[in-house]
Amino acid sequence: MSVAAGPRPNGATPDPEEDSEFQPPTSGGPWGRMVAPGMPLGRSRDFRGTMRRLAARLTPEVPRVLGVVFLAAGGVILAAFGPRILGDATNVIFDGLIHGGVGAVDFGELHRLLWAAVGLYLGSGALNYLAAYTLAGMVQRTMQRLRTDVEDKLARVPLSYIDGTPRGDLLSRVTNDIDNLGQSLQQTIGQALTNIFMLIATMIMMFTISPLLAAVAVVSIPVSVGIIRFITVRSRVRFTAQWRHTGRLNALVEESLSGHTIVKTFGRQREVEQRFSKTNDEMYRASFGAQFMSGSIQPGMVMVGNLNYVAIAVLGGVRVAQRALSIGGVQAFIQYSRQFAQPIQMLASMANLFQSGLASAERVFEFLDAPEQTPDSPPAAAAAPLPVRGRVAFEHIYFSYDPSHPLVTDLSLVAEPGQTVAIVGPTGAGKTTLVNLIMRFYELDGGRITLDGRDISTMPRAELRSNIGMVLQDTWMFEGTIRDNIAYGNSGATEEQVLAAARAAYVDRFVHALTHGYDTVVDDEGGVISAGEKQLVTIARAFLADPAILILDEATSSVDTRTEVLIQDAMAKLRSQRTSFVIAHRLSTIRNADTILVMESGRIIEQGHHNDLLAREGAYARLYRAQFAGVAT
Repeated sequence: MSVAAGPRPNGATPDPEEDSEFQPPTSGGPWGRMVAPGMPLGRSRDFRGTMRRLAARLTPEVPRVLGVVFLAAGGVILAAFGPRILGDATNVIFDGLIHGGVGAVDFGELHRLLWAAVGLYLGSGALNYLAAYTLAGMVQRTMQRLRTDVEDKLARVPLSYIDGTPRGDLLSRVTNDIDNLGQSLQQTIGQALTNIFMLIATMIMMFTISPLLAAVAVVSIPVSVGIIRFITVRSRVRFTAQWRHTGRLNALVEESLSGHTIVKTFGRQREVEQRFSKTNDEMYRASFGAQFMSGSIQPGMVMVGNLNYVAIAVLGGVRVAQRALSIGGVQAFIQYSRQFAQPIQMLASMANLFQSGLASAERVFEFLDAPEQTPDSPPAAAAAPLPVRGRVAFEHIYFSYDPSHPLVTDLSLVAEPGQTVAIVGPTGAGKTTLVNLIMRFYELDGGRITLDGRDISTMPRAELRSNIGMVLQDTWMFEGTIRDNIAYGNSGATEEQVLAAARAAYVDRFVHALTHGYDTVVDDEGGVISAGEKQLVTIARAFLADPAILILDEATSSVDTRTEVLIQDAMAKLRSQRTSFVIAHRLSTIRNADTILVMESGRIIEQGHHNDLLAREGAYARLYRAQFAGVAT
């Protein structure tokens, strides 16, 4: 073991262009390298850019998109001939009644026309059904790919990003926002195609009946477009605010649920309720503004449609009186005029849903553009990796979470294979930071760390971490059986290996007291087992992984004194022939360590064996006496 100190090496100065939390540096630093440049979270994205990215997401579905277009067009064309044929049927009845009464009506022709109308509407319905079926598959496949990309992105963002982002807001982006986007696309794409084609087909049919009346109807289009544009531009910002407040509310709820025991213990329910009420009110105001603004489109469209209908009815009556248009023609045209207004109203109402989906898409794309960790270097050769001996060397390393506040400066040390290195020091000294750097949870600002002489920055993270076992004071368990949680350390382990690890970590002592034994279902809240028993399970998980390097971060903080003695014995066996880093606040647990490092302000100020450090009467001795002062008295 060696420790060196010296001036900061050239090139280790932080990049002056490095920014704060949401503006990551281009290289180095806790954020790692930003692979996918993009807009930091929380900023508004360009509307057209979001639209282009949505269109790009649908590119793999182009054949199906074209299929939906043709099916929707076919369904609209068939339906568009319906009013014209019904108008002809009306003329057959009217002409028969005028020329000779009911007996003069050509019922054969009437039946033919009516059956033709029925056939057209049935055919239109079938095509629309196929279009909706194809569209549903297309949208859901797109959302499936988007969710996959989000999951892959989660694996590529650095730990610092996860630590600096509210969990509830992040969950809202990858669940609520994607669901909302999928629903918006599902409802708007099909309806938009159908209504646009309906608008065009209806306009054509109206011009074939009466160009004058059709021209009157067409006047409503620019008026409607103007109203829609005026409102949607203003509602877009409100929808973005609505989903932003939704993420904040989710973050608050997630925080309150995770810490509900602490909240109740300290009697802070009232404060939590006040914070929730404030955030809920902000969300209400944002949602009310978005829904009211976008909802005002529909009444405007109805008013324009009704005025247009009145104008057509009056002018159509005049044309019939002038014998320039037949009764059946007027009937057909009035039906077309209602059909003509309906697509405009539907497109306007869809603007509400589309704006909401667009706001969600923007939030998802913001996450996909978040900075990523430095990519793994490509392997130099296909040869199998050599067995890891466990020699870890820190060579003049520099690191800080914030460039303006250096944490670790010019630290050097060497841990030989099989050694147990204990790291002690006051809170904030940099103890946990060291092991995070070994795991490459964060990237160095300067210097390097080697494993058996190999720079870990050149090693694939999966290869590096497969040789390291880690037991933290903050235990984590997924929903599953105790057996499954132990086997998480080695997915290929046999039943006997799992049980052997459980016995080594003294999990076996309490499992048999449970009704279902190793098949007892637990989750991250622990369920039927205590915090100390959860910690034993995580230690068993590390036993099963059988790593070359072991990191113990206050691994016995939640166990009682008697169990701690057993665990210390078990961990002594686990550390055998392994390089071990032990972070400890309870100094009684590290007396037998090969080397004890005393850290302060990111630097190693003392090192040595327990008795030697006590004899020096330095920082370690002061920590030791302060911790055991109560015991001595």
